[in-house]
Formats: sequence, C-alpha cells, structure tokens
Amino acid sequence: MKTQTDIDISNLRANLNGQVIGSDDAGYDEARRVFFTGFDRRPAAIVHAGDASDVARVVSLARETGSELAVRSGGHSRAGHGTSDGGIVLDLSAMNAVDIDVDGRAAWAQTGVTAGDYTRTTGKRGLTTGLGDTASVGLGGITLVGGMGFLVRKHGLTIDDVLAAEVVTADGKLLDVDERAHPDLFWAIRGGGGNFGIVTRLRLRLHEIDRVVGGLLVLPARADVIAGLVAAAAEAPDELSIIANVLKKAPPLPFIRPEHRGKPVVMAQMVYAGEAAAGEKAIAPLRALATPLADLVRPMRYPEMYAASEAHHPAFSLGTNLLLDELSAGGAETILARLETATAAVTAVQLRILGGAMARIADGATAFGHRRAKLMVNISAMDPRVDNRAEHEAWAAELAEALSGGVTTPAYAGFLGEEGKDGVRRAYPPATLNRLAQVKRQYDPDNLFHLNLNIAPEMRKG
Repeated sequence: MKTQTDIDISNLRANLNGQVIGSDDAGYDEARRVFFTGFDRRPAAIVHAGDASDVARVVSLARETGSELAVRSGGHSRAGHGTSDGGIVLDLSAMNAVDIDVDGRAAWAQTGVTAGDYTRTTGKRGLTTGLGDTASVGLGGITLVGGMGFLVRKHGLTIDDVLAAEVVTADGKLLDVDERAHPDLFWAIRGGGGNFGIVTRLRLRLHEIDRVVGGLLVLPARADVIAGLVAAAAEAPDELSIIANVLKKAPPLPFIRPEHRGKPVVMAQMVYAGEAAAGEKAIAPLRALATPLADLVRPMRYPEMYAASEAHHPAFSLGTNLLLDELSAGGAETILARLETATAAVTAVQLRILGGAMARIADGATAFGHRRAKLMVNISAMDPRVDNRAEHEAWAAELAEALSGGVTTPAYAGFLGEEGKDGVRRAYPPATLNRLAQVKRQYDPDNLFHLNLNIAPEMRKG
C-alpha cells in the first residue's frame, strides 16, 4: 500500500472534474469521516468524483501506483470499508443525479445518491424502488449487496429491480452491463458487492407506490410479544414488511412516556404497500399483541418513512447477523436475557421478517445466496467509545451462537462486519461463491477492489 508521499495531489486535481482533498486541506478531517466514527483513518487523498470519467481515472491511478482504493457512497460499512490509511478514498456522494422515465417505469440513478433522496425524488411521481430503512445509506452500497427494506416482501430485494448498470472495471474501462451485455458481470453485481468494479449508475425499476400504511409501533419487550410479532408478520400478506428492533433501553423520544424510557422495548417499523383499510386489518394482529407504548402507524406517503431524524453516529456497530428459517423455541427469551447482560451504550436485536416476493426469485438468478430465508436476526452493540470493543464483540458472538444453536448459519452480506473469509462463506452458498470467484478472476484478477466483503480471485468453496 502506498503512502501519502507517493500520490501527487496537485497532479490529481489537474486531471479530475471533481474535488480532491489532501491532508493539508481545510475540511480534510470532515471528508475522511465515515458513518461509524471509530474508523479514524487518514487517507492520502479523498476524491469527490464528479462523473464516471473521474472514477475511471482514479481506478487507473490506484492500479498504476499500487495505492489502496476505498470506495464510498454513503459510508455505512460496518467494517469501515469506506476509508483507508494512506490510500485513496473515492467518494461518490457528489454523483447523485436521478433521471426518471415515467412512461418506462424506471430511473437512472447515480450511485452516490442516498436512499432518502432517491425515494423523495421518485416519490414526487408516486413511484419508488424498494431500498433499505435508513435515509442516509448510499444507493450503491445497499444495492450491490442485495437491498432489504420496507418493500422486501412486496417487491423483493433492491437487486430484483436492477435493469442495467454502468460499471468501471479494474482496467479503467466503463462498461454498460445488463442481461445481454456482460451478463456474467451483471449477475455478479446483483448481490456480490463491490468486488468486481465501481458501479457509477443503476437503471432501476419503479413501482407505483404512493400512499401506504406505515410508521412505528412501540411495544413492551416481552417474550410473548417478540414471538407473537414474528409469527404474525410471517402470516401477514406480502404487502406488509416489518423491521423490528428489540432494544435493551427505550430511547428518550418525545412520543415514549417517561416511565417507559430506559426499559426494554420493541420498536417495529412497518409498511403496508396497499389499500388503507386492508393495511389496518393486516396490522391489527400486531397491535393486539400488547397495549402499544406508542403507535405512530398511519396512512402516509411512502417517502415519509425516510423523514425521521437519525441518531448520532456511534464509534462502531459490533455484531453479526443470522439468516434463519424461524426463531427457535425459547429464542425470544434468549434475546431478552442476553440484552440484559449487554454493556454497550445501545444494544439491539433486529428482526426482519422475509419471504414473499424475495423468495419467489429463482435460486441462482442473482448472486444473492439465500432467497428462502424467512427471518434475519441482526445483532448490534453500538457505543460512542472505542474502548471495550472486544467485550462487545464477545457479547454479540455469544448471542449469535445461542440463537443458532452453535451451528454455522447463512448471513446477509450487507450487515456483516470484519468477518473475513468466514463471513464470505456464510454470505454465499458454494455454487454461488465459485461462480463469483470466476467473475472476479475475469474482471479484477489482482483484487484491486478488496475493501469489501472480499471475494478473492482464488477463492473457492467446495
């Protein structure tokens, strides 16, 4: 890896349309930050790319100089992949244009746009693409690993709506890819992450979704409530998608009464993408699980799901995720008992009920490896401090082992941290991983794009 002295900042500026920030420039400390502030790294240069030609030039520079290359759209990587010590950070956030083809029900979007801005832009036409649940996440990062959010049961993963892409490969070429042009690369970028190139634009299918029944339902965190929520959500119509966070401590939010703050709660975000009366009927079993501590679920325009302010950035989000067929008997009790022992400032176990449209796509149609999973459990310990990291990691690992029964489980690539080859093998079944490694050898044989859940060119799983 090259150090700062190996990169000529002034020459780099002269050859790019976007902005280049070096360590001596004002704004450097802000520009090098990623979402999780514990990754306090000092890149030699941060390039805010202005267009795809900038991306191609930076890729060529990194290849020619041997500089480490970190690619960032929203900077939310749990493993800190959007930054580097001594390398080049390619920041795509200025590439955020969205062009809507109303008649064709599709949009071309640059991958630096955030999920919230994309949804607000398309929502003005009563159209949308299912992304994640956080407004500030970058389109590129969330899409390439799958994209699992408020419409996952209704319309599947984000990658199921990818129609085409523009990709800068390791040789600096800009390729147009779709089912006919470079079909192997098109298959790989739909679930295989940023291993194969830098996606600068995506053509995404748009769905006619304007008004939904959605919002936040807060329930007391009891074992019967957690188990009942998972069961009721699994039996609900595909129009209803739910993301529920079981928190050790209810935050001091204005809509939560003081006597409930600091106590265990279930904060369930949900969207019913259909007619309002049917949505109220579908959500009724969830409201009946217990007297709600807060009920903000109502008819709304879909972009309002991304309107809430986001919490302050923690140093880390330590943990892992599991893709399961079901929440085991006693699983809810295990979650509550283990949350009680956690010492991080914020600890949460997120439950995403899957199925529906996501499961109806054929295995192997995309590089997403676990279509038939019915439940994702995302374990997270977040803290503003950088110390006690090992303690929080151990807590998360023990909870994961307890919920999995000690068996290695599949995982969602988007919520894995620094899990190395074990994480890669959990994210991709053997046949998928072998095919991904083959595509990697073709498009990035020297592993230039390695700051990701890395699929090395030589990687195999038998």
